[in-house]
Amino acid sequence: MLASGGAFANAEPLHQKNMSLALANQLVDATLQACHADGRSAVVAVVDRGGRLVALQRDDNIGPHNTAAAQKKAFTSLSTKTASRELSGIARNNPESENLNTVDDLLLLGGGVPVQVGGEVIGAIGVAGAGGSAIDEGCAITALETLKN
Repeated sequence: MLASGGAFANAEPLHQKNMSLALANQLVDATLQACHADGRSAVVAVVDRGGRLVALQRDDNIGPHNTAAAQKKAFTSLSTKTASRELSGIARNNPESENLNTVDDLLLLGGGVPVQVGGEVIGAIGVAGAGGSAIDEGCAITALETLKN
């Protein structure tokens, strides 16, 4: 039950930054521009801090599986607060983390990059279909660097 004035006794609700549609669209556009500048096409997904899809665009002639892959890469990166390519390496090289590949919602392929504002992860970008994990990740990182300047 709400206390008078709309506050709870002894606890306050969280005030968290989150991915906006405007920022998600900017990230998608900048990521696709980065891929196109390298002669690549891709699909880009952006999720908010709760892992919900906010924006998605797919270039022509991208395989249909890449849409789901981009979204899962973004979710993986958001959920673990780690670039998905780095997480893939951790799962491969650390016996305590090798079972990460059994978690259905995670995709241990590069291309997912967390989005931080003020040191707080507010969402993530996922890229697929650009030509490999390092290239997918590079498009997202270039977009983040471009927008932060």
